[in-house]
Amino acid sequence: MKYNCLIVDDEKMLADSTAEYFNLFGVTTVAVYGAEQTHKFFANNTAELILLDISLGDGSGFELCKWLRQNTDVPILFISARGSDDDKIVALSIGGDDYIQKPYSLGVLLAKVKAVLKRYGKVNVTEYSDGYLTVNFESKQVSAGGNAVKLTALEFKLLAYLIERRGKVVSKQELFQNVWEDKFTGDGTLNVHIRRLREAIEVDPTSPKYIVTVWGDGYKFIGGDGK
Repeated sequence: MKYNCLIVDDEKMLADSTAEYFNLFGVTTVAVYGAEQTHKFFANNTAELILLDISLGDGSGFELCKWLRQNTDVPILFISARGSDDDKIVALSIGGDDYIQKPYSLGVLLAKVKAVLKRYGKVNVTEYSDGYLTVNFESKQVSAGGNAVKLTALEFKLLAYLIERRGKVVSKQELFQNVWEDKFTGDGTLNVHIRRLREAIEVDPTSPKYIVTVWGDGYKFIGGDGK
């Protein structure tokens, strides 16, 4: 069965009430309470988005995220009562798309989830290729230097958005509005995703040639021909 949202949280009462609330507003949602149940869920079901707690009774949400990233590219939003910057950095660096602090407002979380579900749309061009970097927008496949590159759904959309506006400065606010499509995303989340993209496609991520920072304005994608 296909669901809009899967909640993975060992706080059973909170997970169930959140799932019930989402279902009332048309976001088909189911809750499971640990890593083992998540594995069983994906044996027969799919989800378009995952809300994942860091602390699970039968394991770590970080380790589960690594397993999920080997099996799916759907958005993963971490939810946790732990609020350290280190946790947030780890969550984003291993493939999470955002980090949401508990306790959360169900209304705000629902708006966030709906925004993420709307996030992924088609791009107008079929492929970008310059001999080193190839991005196919229909198959969502990326290669750099002849090697396949695995990106999350959000990373791919961010890259596609920048390529579509090749040579133009794209402000952070524009990226928040048109890639994330919500107002809850901050600079830290964007910076981490830009860094991960650079690590995936650049010859030298510390001296990027494709995704360059325009200080005070935003970012710009420069093609292999320098334009």
